[in-house]
This record gives sequence, structure tokens and C-alpha cells, in this order.
Amino acid sequence: MEVGIGKYGGLQPSFARVTEASQDEQGFYASMMSGIGECIGVLGTIPCCFCFPNPYERVQQGTVGVVTRFGRFQRLVDPGLTKVNPVTERINKSSIKISISDIGRQEIMTKDNVSIAIESVLFWHVVDPYEAHFGVTDVEFALIERARTSLRDVCGSHFLQDLIENRDVVSAEIKKIIDPIAQKWGVKIEATLVKDITFSQQLAESLASAAMASRLGEARVITSKAEVEVAELLKQSSEILSTKAAFQLRYLETLVAMSKAGQGPKTLFMQLPASGGRASLGHQSDKSAAIGQLPSTSGSGSH
Repeated sequence: MEVGIGKYGGLQPSFARVTEASQDEQGFYASMMSGIGECIGVLGTIPCCFCFPNPYERVQQGTVGVVTRFGRFQRLVDPGLTKVNPVTERINKSSIKISISDIGRQEIMTKDNVSIAIESVLFWHVVDPYEAHFGVTDVEFALIERARTSLRDVCGSHFLQDLIENRDVVSAEIKKIIDPIAQKWGVKIEATLVKDITFSQQLAESLASAAMASRLGEARVITSKAEVEVAELLKQSSEILSTKAAFQLRYLETLVAMSKAGQGPKTLFMQLPASGGRASLGHQSDKSAAIGQLPSTSGSGSH
């Protein structure tokens, strides 16, 4: 019988069934005790009659009633009001809600011989109340112990870095190991989660140093790549600026800057071709040098 939570529009699925053994013929003692129980039950239904037990039992939503007769399983009952024989029958209630069990803290040695402490949690619920009630003494304790053993085996087969980076993979492996056994106990495993991984102080400092060194190395690589890109751009810009058109453009930019700098009314700028300007300046310089070398006529006349 396969059932699931949440498949019936939010209502609880029906688990009600009656075993075929309840139809067998009963002996004299069983029939007598059943009759006495029925009589006591009738008296227990009388209001304000507290001397006899009430034969009606309430089964809350989210639970299933497991009824036994003379210690033998008889039937499963759904939530609601259920009549039981107060002498021959007993009812136990089994929850089918999702339960959360803390597996607890465990000291585990990883594959690379690193000691760590792991805390995990288990999500499960009952899908077969009969197997969960009669198949195992304490289904929750059995699941926790099985999960602890599986967690130790799985973590022992992984390196520390794998456990830190791939917690979901580790949780899935643990669930894969526990699920087939849990189904035999009438339980379905919803999930197993690794809550926390704790290291020793020395190991934590070592991991922090390694992470810092890795980040510094990455920063140096990024800086080196940036310097290479800057050098390439400077090389390209120098090749571009070495052309005649680039010199002419810089000459014009210089003239614009000089015109903005000069604020007085006597400032005058003349835009000349670059070659002509250089030739004129050179001619004037030569002429000034020649004039400086000539003897002074006025000085000679005075003497």
C-alpha cells in the first residue's frame, strides 16, 4: 500500500483496513469477555456514569488508530470517533505527520585524515502504520542510529573540500542508503540535511590562511593581466600619435588651450600651418642671430 501526504487535496489519506483474522471463530472465553466488554461499554455511554469506561476513542487528524484484540492486530482506523471494546481491545495511535529528528553531533574522520564534527537532521513520516508499529520497537530511534552510521560511512569516503562544497551531494547519498531500509519499517525518508560542519581551531586557522593566500594569488594574477592590457593600449596609442595627422591635431588642441588661457585684450594668436610656422620661426631665429653678430655703428661713430 503506497500513500503520500498532500495527494488528496490536503486531506489525510485513508489507512482503514480490517485483518482477515478478525473473522475467525472465537472460543468460549473470548466470546464471554467480548460480551462483558460490550455490556460495560453500553453502561459507559450513559452520561455522568463514571464507573465504567467510555468505549469511544478519539483519533486526531494526522494520526491513525491501530486496534488490537487480545494483543493481536485487528484493524486500522482513520481519524474520528472509534468504538472499541473496553475489555478485549486496545487502541494505539500512530502519527503519520512529517517528523524531524536531530541526528546529533558526530566526530568523523574524512578521507584525507581530517577530524571534523558534523550535525545533521532527518525528515521522515510513516506510510505504513502496521509495519511502523509492529515491525520495529522504536522506529525513530532505529532511523537515527541508521542515519548516524550512514553519515559516518559517507563522510569517511569524501575529502574535506568535497564535504564543504557539496553538502547536497552528501545528503543525497545518505538518503539513498537509509531509504530502502526505512521502507521495510513502513517509513519514508523525505530528506537528510547536513546542518553544520565544525573544525578545530588549528584547522580553521589553516583553512583561513589557505583561503587568504589563494585570494592574494588571484589578485596578483588580475593585476598582472591589467598591466599587460595597459602596456598593449599604450603601445597602440603611441603608434597612433606618431602619425602626421595626430601631430596636427595636438597642435590645434594646444592653440585652443592657449586661447582659453589668455584673458587680456592684447593677446593675439595667429593660426599658421605647422610646416610654415616652424619655417618662419626658424628664419626669424637665424636673422636675430645674424643681427647680434654685426658690429655696432653707433658705437664706432662715437669714438
